[in-house]
Amino acid sequence: MLTAAARAFKTPDLRKKILFTLLVMAIFRLGSHIPTPGISFKLIQACQKGAGSNQSFLGLANLFSGGALLQLSVFALGIMPYITASIIVQLLTVVIPRFEELKKEGQSGQTKMTQYTRYLTIGLALLQSATLVTAAKANPSTLLGGDSSTCPTIMPNQGVFYLIIMVLVLTAGTGLIMWLGEQITERGIGNGMSLLILTAVAARVPGSVWAIHDQGWGKFLLVVVMGLVVTVAVVFVENSQRRIPVQYAKRMVGRRMYGGMSTYLPLKVNMANVIPIIFATSLLSLPVLLAGFAQPSDRSKPAAGWAQWVLNNLNRGDHWSYMLLSTVLVVFFTFFYVSITYQPEEVADNLKSAGSFIPGVRAGKATADYLNYVLTRITVVGAVYLGVLALIPLIALAMVGANSNFPFGGASILILVGVGLETVKQVDSKLQQHHYEGFLRSDEPGAKSKPKATKAAKKEQTAGGRV
Repeated sequence: MLTAAARAFKTPDLRKKILFTLLVMAIFRLGSHIPTPGISFKLIQACQKGAGSNQSFLGLANLFSGGALLQLSVFALGIMPYITASIIVQLLTVVIPRFEELKKEGQSGQTKMTQYTRYLTIGLALLQSATLVTAAKANPSTLLGGDSSTCPTIMPNQGVFYLIIMVLVLTAGTGLIMWLGEQITERGIGNGMSLLILTAVAARVPGSVWAIHDQGWGKFLLVVVMGLVVTVAVVFVENSQRRIPVQYAKRMVGRRMYGGMSTYLPLKVNMANVIPIIFATSLLSLPVLLAGFAQPSDRSKPAAGWAQWVLNNLNRGDHWSYMLLSTVLVVFFTFFYVSITYQPEEVADNLKSAGSFIPGVRAGKATADYLNYVLTRITVVGAVYLGVLALIPLIALAMVGANSNFPFGGASILILVGVGLETVKQVDSKLQQHHYEGFLRSDEPGAKSKPKATKAAKKEQTAGGRV
């Protein structure tokens, strides 16, 4: 591993890509600590004092922003508007025929889809920033998870002008994050958006792990060992796939024979990735959001019955009802997302048009049925796997009092392992490519020796011809 890293930094253009990626990631972290104009950081810290372990229903969004959301920094919204926009556009390809046609047009269609995603990201960022500023002004204690007596406000100036400036700054921050991610994709190494999410999640891992140290060294060491076990298991499952053999039929083109080769169609165990956990957590946060705003301004008065039940059950990650609903929703969204994104009929048609087939299975509908059969059984394993991962932070919250951003489970571990593996694979492929090109250019300094070798070869050929 260290040898590969040394080789990566010895390759000039690969070194530039890696350093550029690290620079953009550092800028992203710097923006997470710059406060939004009109927000008092001291008042935010006072609000968060005394907050519980499950500080807010915005725990997942705060995780993806690297803790910037609950500090209301310029990058408070993080990458969440882009993730939401990407998911919406991806789901609309199944509903809107125009989007489905763009998906089939290749690179030009993908460019238009990316443009639509950008516009939708800015629109969602504008909406979310306005909602966030309104919630921070009206009821900051509910937003930040603090006590209302110590958290009357976090905005010294609440004029309309200052509110508009806050909304515009938060929206511009999301646009800048989107641009930084695209720059990493074009000029750096790996997928830019995924690496920014990885940066945000990884930034909170040391603090989340060290917070368990307050429970004692025994629990701390136990959590670290269990974290290593979970990480190894996640790496194993993320690399697991079902390989369906595919055979290409032989065909004559002119006087040459083409085809006849064998390959495989890979189906990952976790085809939905982290999306079901995001969907489930976001859906469970909606009732808590509504119940928080439904509380009376006078805390001495009791809240409505449904609001009190939601705050007592769904606002606690260690409650059995929250765990049950979270697991059911994760399993449901796993099947839903896989059924939307992977179409066996389309894959069967592509195989048929390419002149390939699955051995022992007829082309067309029979192939689609077979792929659906295999996919359903793989998705069962993937859904159970994601459900267990989603429960790990909740169990840790009940056992050791860890917060909802426990790094060894749920969305955190999937992002860290998944993005890390993908980036390492890209670096490895670049290394192999540059090693091959370096081998070809190894004779360039001694280019004068090439003509001599060529003349010697010609003399040998001529001598051979004379014999």
